[in-house]
Amino acid sequence: MKEKELFQIEIIEKYDKTVLYPPTLQLEKMENVAFGSFSSSASFYPHPNDKKTIAISRDLATQLRLPSRPGPLHIFSNNETLYLGPLIGIFTSGFTPFPIRPIGERSLFFSKLLSVEKSVGAFAFIFGEEHINWEDGTIQGLFYHENGWQSLQVPFPNVIYDRLPNRRSEKRAQISKIKERLQKEYLIPWYNPGFFNKMDVYEKLLQEESSAKYLPETHPFISFSLVERMLADYGHVFVKPINGSLGLGIHQIIYDRKNDAYYCRYREKSGSNRLRRYESLEGLFKHLFRNRNLTHMLVQQGIHSLRIDKRTVDFRIHTNKDKEGHWQVTAMAAKIAGLGSVTTHVNNGGTIKTLEEIFLTKEEKDEAVRKLTEACLTLSSSLERQIEGEIGEIGFDMGIDRDGKVWLYEANSKPGRSIFKHPQLKLFDLLTRKLSLAYSVYLTEKAITNPGDIFK
Repeated sequence: MKEKELFQIEIIEKYDKTVLYPPTLQLEKMENVAFGSFSSSASFYPHPNDKKTIAISRDLATQLRLPSRPGPLHIFSNNETLYLGPLIGIFTSGFTPFPIRPIGERSLFFSKLLSVEKSVGAFAFIFGEEHINWEDGTIQGLFYHENGWQSLQVPFPNVIYDRLPNRRSEKRAQISKIKERLQKEYLIPWYNPGFFNKMDVYEKLLQEESSAKYLPETHPFISFSLVERMLADYGHVFVKPINGSLGLGIHQIIYDRKNDAYYCRYREKSGSNRLRRYESLEGLFKHLFRNRNLTHMLVQQGIHSLRIDKRTVDFRIHTNKDKEGHWQVTAMAAKIAGLGSVTTHVNNGGTIKTLEEIFLTKEEKDEAVRKLTEACLTLSSSLERQIEGEIGEIGFDMGIDRDGKVWLYEANSKPGRSIFKHPQLKLFDLLTRKLSLAYSVYLTEKAITNPGDIFK
């Protein structure tokens, strides 16, 4: 059997409990066929027409709840059972009663994600806690086709891809119970299981020499004297929420030695960028952080990053695991801060550029790509070793300073996709979607043939 080869699946009417297979596969010793968590005994015969398809009799397809539409799938075998798949369940929350937009504003994202399933060789569906039927081991999954969304009852999936939208939904006790039950009772691999905590990521990466060199000095907020010392060392620091996202709540504090004054750049809730001057650090914190719990903040070394037209430039890099379980860099773009903005986020006025657009020469661009690629593959492998659970994708916010050194600003387990609005990054968009599903092929094969490697 060719590894990772795809086979067209078809449903036939004239046989009972029968699987016809391409003669080259030599599956005559198989006794069962499985789809997701369902399996059935079956008779296996070489396809009489020598077709390179796997034909399933109608009664078997009905018993296995195999969707009636044809599509290419992978096959896996173990213990006289032939597995068709993977069947991927994408777990999320925030469902609506509207059939055209069943997941609200995120319906477009999920429809684009599911649209790549045939090129991956998988069946993929969306579901939430309300769609699980524990009694008969099925899920009322939402599939997406050319004609729109369709609800189908399918077995429990081979693998679950976690796309919960925020930390609040992730922390709900009921969600935790569902995760634990599906993983422990049903032995279903669950990947991208949680949002990263910034301090936790920093402390774990610090343990590995290969990744520690990319880390700016970072501490949980413990005292004004810590901030004073870091300002003396670096000239400016960033104060961030430990569990923040989208650049919200980030403050840049700058010390002006000449005038012995402190400046803070931040974004107000109204959306306006502000730069304020203070005579003392205590006065700055008393004014700007009076309603915040500083134990939930961290202080990070300021980096003198590359700048274009006096605006900070950083880089968003996506890494994904492929169907072989290997890390790949799948997207890379530059982000230029908006005028007066503390971050490069698009919602703060930032601009997305390709690397070709910001570097003057091909040599400069190629060198930046090489450094960023090496750093992000190293960091991905380190995070995989250090963080519990299966990680399939990471979004990195990276910087390059004036001396050409690469720095990690943040790592995100559920990266945003704003960079793909750039017309020249559409292929990166497609690749990241394909690989976010393709990793399930690797996990499915592992769970079938070597479950001990996943469920340790």
